[in-house]
Amino acid sequence: MKTIGLLGGMSWESTLGYYKAINEGVRKSLGGLHSARIAMVSVDFEPIEQLQHAGDWEGTARILTEAAQSVQAAGADFLLICTNTMHKVAPEISSAIDIPLLHIADATAEVLKNEGIKTVGLLGTAFTMEQAFYKGRLMDRHGINVVVPDVEDREMIHRVIYEELCLGKTESQSRKDYLRIIDTLSDLGAEAVILGCTEIGMLVNQADTEVRLLDTTEIHANKAVEYATGDHSL
Repeated sequence: MKTIGLLGGMSWESTLGYYKAINEGVRKSLGGLHSARIAMVSVDFEPIEQLQHAGDWEGTARILTEAAQSVQAAGADFLLICTNTMHKVAPEISSAIDIPLLHIADATAEVLKNEGIKTVGLLGTAFTMEQAFYKGRLMDRHGINVVVPDVEDREMIHRVIYEELCLGKTESQSRKDYLRIIDTLSDLGAEAVILGCTEIGMLVNQADTEVRLLDTTEIHANKAVEYATGDHSL
C-alpha cells in the first residue's frame, strides 16, 4: 500500500472528513484491520486566510510549499491538497516536490465524465467560483461547462464558508439558502452541482436535494484510496 500525503488544516474540519473517508475506503478495499498509510502536515489556517483575502497568493504558496516538502520528507508517495481553494497555487507546490499531486478538479472531472455530465454548477469560495484556476481547468482540460451563482449569492456562499463552516457551525438558514442556490443552478442547466469547497458537505448532502451533488472531499479521498491500494499510477 502506498503512503498518502495530506496537506491539511484548511480548515481542520474538512481535513477530519478526509482522514475518515480515506481510512473507511482503505478498510472497505482491503478488509480486516487495514487502515491507510498517511503522512500529513496540518497548517495553521488563520495566516493563510489573511493572505488569501489580501490577494497575496505568493505568500500562501510559500507556506504550503514548505508544508508539502515536509509531507514528502515523511515518506508520502503522492500528495493531496485538502482544500479546493488552495489549488490556486497547485502549480507552485507541484513544481517544488518530487512526488505527484492528485488534483481535486481532475478527480472531480473524472466522475463527471464517467456520468456523462457536460454542464455542472459550482459552489465554493469566491476565489474558486470566480477565478480560472478551478473552473477553467474543468472547461479547458476536460471540456465541462461550468455555471456559477450570481454575485449576491456568491458573496453569501463565501461568507458562510468562512464565518460558519470553517468554524464548525452549520446554520439552518444557510442550509436553506444553499439548497435554493442549488435549485437555481439546476434551472440554469446544471446537470449536477459540485460542492467545490471541502466544508460544504458539512451543510448539505445528497439527502437534502434531488439535484445530483458531487462532494469534492469524498471524491478526492476515494481517488486517493484507489491510487494507494491499487496498481494505478499518477
